[in-house]
Order: sequence, then C-alpha cells, then structure tokens
Amino acid sequence: MRSCVGKIKLTNKQVSRLGIEPYQRFSPMLSKCCLLLAANESFQDAENDLQVLTGVEVGHSTHHRQVKKVDLSPPNVRQKLTEVCLDGGKVRVRTQEKGKPAYWKEYKTGRLQGIYYGAFFQDNLSVTNWVNSQNIGKTLYCLGDGHDGIWNLFAEIAEEDIRTEILDWYHLKENLYKIQAEKKFLADIEAELWYGQVEQAMTKLNKSKCVGVTQFTNYLRKHRHRLVNYMYFQAEELSSIGSGAVESAVKQIDKRLQIVGAQWKYENIPQMLSLRCAYLNGKLAPSYVM
Repeated sequence: MRSCVGKIKLTNKQVSRLGIEPYQRFSPMLSKCCLLLAANESFQDAENDLQVLTGVEVGHSTHHRQVKKVDLSPPNVRQKLTEVCLDGGKVRVRTQEKGKPAYWKEYKTGRLQGIYYGAFFQDNLSVTNWVNSQNIGKTLYCLGDGHDGIWNLFAEIAEEDIRTEILDWYHLKENLYKIQAEKKFLADIEAELWYGQVEQAMTKLNKSKCVGVTQFTNYLRKHRHRLVNYMYFQAEELSSIGSGAVESAVKQIDKRLQIVGAQWKYENIPQMLSLRCAYLNGKLAPSYVM
C-alpha cells in the first residue's frame, strides 16, 4: 500500500520514517508552520503570511481547523518543581445571541520554575491537576498577589507542610505606598517589611493616624503567614520574591488572545490558550518533535 502526499507517492516505510500520516494534505513541517503563525496572529493574517513565506496557500479556516485538532497538553517540568506562580487574565467571549455585546471572562495562568507556561479557561481543576502532576520537591514556593482566588487554588496544590506561600513583594510595596504619609515613614516601614520584621512594622503603623493605614494593616494581618524575610529569600536565591514571571506570561498570552477586534467562541478558547502556551514553551520550534 502507498500513501500519497501531494503528487509524490511514498512507500509505507518512507511514511513511517518521515512521520507522515496517510491521506494528509500537509507535511509535519507545514502543519507546524500553520500552528506557529496562528499562535501569533489572526487566522487571516496567518493565511496571508504563509503564502508570502512559502508560496503555499492555506485558507484561514484551515488554519483554525489545524489548531482544533492538534494535541497541545501542558508541559512537564524536567526537574524537581520548587516554585509556582499563578495569576488571572481576561479574554473576550463572543455572545451567542444576536445584538448582544461580547463580554469578558477570566482564565488562569501558571508559570512553573519561572519557565514553563500553562493557561486554562474556566477550569481551576485542570490548573491544580497540572501542578500536582509534577515531581514536586520537599518545599514548594507559591507566589501570588493578594487575590483570594489565587490563594484558593494554592490551597489545592501539594500538602500544606510542603507549601510555602509568599505574597508578591511588589504588590506589598504598592499597597504600602497607598498610605498618605511622609516618605521617610513609608521608607522605614518598607525596610522592616523587606527584612521580615512584620511585628515592628505593625507597631509603628498602629500608632499612625494617616489615611490608608487601617486598610494596609488589615492587608498585613490577612497575609501575615505569607510575609517572609524578602531580603534573605533574594540573597539566598531560595525562590523569586515577586510574581513577575506569571504576570509577564499573562501579557504574552494576551498578545494573541486580545489582538484588535478579537472575540472568541467559548468552546474555542481552551485550545487557543494551549496553542499560545505551546508557542511560548518552544513546542512549535522547528527542531521540537510534537
């Protein structure tokens, strides 16, 4: 039996060696090119750019079908997992009813070891399952901002005695400087928090009557167990002290999901998130075997 790719006839042995499935119109490399372009721009732009780059015409609807049928499972960490950051992003969902405007829904993004990307739409269980499926080390540092939804997810990851939750230093500092007080006072509080001297900082704050102090002290009490000696953690390189890696991930994902005018069907969002993450994880590179 022979398989036909274009007008070239290949033997079964050649098909197996080249990794080509029978009766497929596209070679593995052309399929990967379609996915790579679709991961970075609209399907219409992907159609136009592929024709310019290769001379091959593949319609935008075909690009979309290529995305829908490929398996793009999130990656596994190659080493022990010791650090995870979680955050949320927004995607614009197309309404099913005519005349009604699109609306925004949240998706969750994870960054493991500051390297590996994963994103999930309205599916918190898949977020926690992905992290829990990794080879978790003796201590797992979990970084996030002050959003309750993120900490609720962390509560479902690893065992409590393994998990060390850390409040993002930069969010902590941002909230501190919302207090309407003299710069020297705020700088002193910042220094004490930086060195993990939370009780000393709380004592000074409780004596102050500046606007915003009450809100900030309540914020500190809420996250007291997540406030570490940031200076020590940074100096010893125990973990990151900020969730910048995952915030960067959200921005990079949004470059595709939030291109001008983009509205997504609810059922297509998970696969597009997976495609964008596959690109960011390097799974669409020419040398990568999918």
